Amino acid sequence: MIFDSHVHTKFSADSEMQLADAVKAAKEKGIGLVLTEHLDFDYPGDLIFRFNPAAYFAEYGAQRSGAALRLGVEMGMQACCVEKNKKFIGQENFDMVIGSVHLLEGKDIYYPEFYKGRKKTEVYNLYFTEMAKLLRMHSFIDVLGHIDYIARYAPYSDSNLQYNAFAEPIDALLKIAVAQGNVLELSTRRLTDRLALKTLVPIYKRYYELGGRYVTIGSDAHVPEAVGGNFIAAKELCTLIGLKIVSFYQRKMEVAVK
Repeated sequence: MIFDSHVHTKFSADSEMQLADAVKAAKEKGIGLVLTEHLDFDYPGDLIFRFNPAAYFAEYGAQRSGAALRLGVEMGMQACCVEKNKKFIGQENFDMVIGSVHLLEGKDIYYPEFYKGRKKTEVYNLYFTEMAKLLRMHSFIDVLGHIDYIARYAPYSDSNLQYNAFAEPIDALLKIAVAQGNVLELSTRRLTDRLALKTLVPIYKRYYELGGRYVTIGSDAHVPEAVGGNFIAAKELCTLIGLKIVSFYQRKMEVAVK
């Protein structure tokens, strides 16, 4: 079974999705779920991106199974929080740990204020360079989350990631992921946009050329309607490049059986 390996329910500060609704949506699409609730220590905004892992497992643990529902976490990577992040995931038997970059210079890159007066070249080089540094510090994660996250929100006329424009920092990042055995996530959030899809292909091809063979696919769903979104396009991209779709159960990688 293929899993949507990036889903947020009510345990994430920015989601109100109920588990029953997420499970129903996944069943309708014939896929499994990996819940990946938000953990961002020292987040600078009003939302508190933390949850109680014991409460999480107490409420969802009875429905957890390798076949359909897995319990993970999406960990915001910051240099100040490495030890806290490592301690957090040791509290419960998580199935999968995603490491993501949501903040740069202590600011949330979701908000347009971060980009004011800054050129795309400067910001994107900073983004990839910082992600590489943080990934090396968080070698204990399983999956590097949504490499194109910044392209969702950057307010430039063309926010897409052009590999040729940022080849050096992207290569540095991918080499670290491959060397450490961190799987790359293919986020399906933007795959309805054909240009976004086209610009992602060279990045994932380069990942393959450097020795990467596996990806998770995840919708980053916060509402039931988004669960399993754009999976057909994701599977086509993986087939084109030769990447194998995987998920994790009890921190062990499993290749999807289609």
